[in-house]
Amino acid sequence: MTNIFKALSEESRLRILSLLLESEMCVCEIEDCLNLTQSNASRHLTVLKKSGILDSYKQAQWAYYTINDNFKKDHKDLWEYLQKKLIVLPTYVADYKQLMSYREKNRNCN
Repeated sequence: MTNIFKALSEESRLRILSLLLESEMCVCEIEDCLNLTQSNASRHLTVLKKSGILDSYKQAQWAYYTINDNFKKDHKDLWEYLQKKLIVLPTYVADYKQLMSYREKNRNCN
């Protein structure tokens, strides 16, 4: 449980989670939308994955991240709370617009 709350105690990780509420994302989308370096994004994603909050899979050279279904099930109350609070982060609207813009330009990893 401590690892979960440590993972949730950093703003960039909360911003990543807020975008993952919408759909899975490739690392390159996360980097671009949140203006993170590859090493920063990787560090944050590793913390979220080790805590059990995220899942990932590889497709060719790309890594995709999604919120772990077991996390949602095992921590139902926390997950419901996060769903409500992540979308009211002050950065959410701008981050979401950046994601939509990124995807519209077809610069995604597919």
